[in-house]
Amino acid sequence: MAMHANEVTVSTTAVERLVAAQFPDWSGLDVQRIDSEGTRSAIFRLGTELAARFPLMRDEPDDVRAALEAEVRATREIGDHVSFPTPRPVALGEPGEDYPLPWAVQTWLPGVTATRDDPSDSVGFAEDLAQLIGELRAIDRRGRVFTGIGRGGPIPDHDDWMGTCFDESAELLDVPTLRAMWSRFRELPAHAGEVMCHGDLTPANVLVSDGRLAGVLDSGGLGAADPSLDLIPAWNLLDDAPRERFRSLLGCGDLEWERGRAWAFQQSMGLVWYYVESNPAMSRMGRRTLERLVRADA
Repeated sequence: MAMHANEVTVSTTAVERLVAAQFPDWSGLDVQRIDSEGTRSAIFRLGTELAARFPLMRDEPDDVRAALEAEVRATREIGDHVSFPTPRPVALGEPGEDYPLPWAVQTWLPGVTATRDDPSDSVGFAEDLAQLIGELRAIDRRGRVFTGIGRGGPIPDHDDWMGTCFDESAELLDVPTLRAMWSRFRELPAHAGEVMCHGDLTPANVLVSDGRLAGVLDSGGLGAADPSLDLIPAWNLLDDAPRERFRSLLGCGDLEWERGRAWAFQQSMGLVWYYVESNPAMSRMGRRTLERLVRADA
């Protein structure tokens, strides 16, 4: 089932043809589609060392190429500044007969995503996560500021989207309780200053091994934003005790912590209803996050 109205499909056969035509040195590699909870790309493993990512949202090819080039720069920048493994960009592919958009090849990282190897009760994982966020915050902004797109700026900018989410969730969630929470979140004072943030630290974008952080994926959203933005994983990845350790290591004050709760709320409200049929794992993650947020509000 498609996740988006304008979703592009890509088959294993199409990937084999694209690779053979554009990168003949890899034409003998086994191509395997990876069952992923991700929502923006279809992932195919090429042999044992490479992964190909095919954007799922139909758009103008030039715009997709620009986004992939920005992702390459962001992935390299993160890789240069954090202690945890990240994919290394390898190549960009072009549209072909069987797929209408540019696509990307990067190195394959070993490990299992946190959607499949749940690290929520691991204090060690929480410590790794805090270290990662500290390293991201230390990246020089070089004059970069929040772009005004997505999460990471003024919380009330998301009122219209939250209204849609509340309407669509009437049969799924306790909407009156959640509306009351949002009414408080949207009144929080603005953040002071911006730092570099990953922007999408969800269970599908972190790799786990033996209860520790083993890698970081999907770094194309790297950018300047509210420092609280990367506190979302305190709620979508961690249970109570690890969450408190995470907060302690980052030294989060009450306002920063509450803004992090607001961003986690904003993200998870959209996940529950939007993916309830097309990506049940993402919908469940949103519901679990909301349950943690509501318990903390009690």
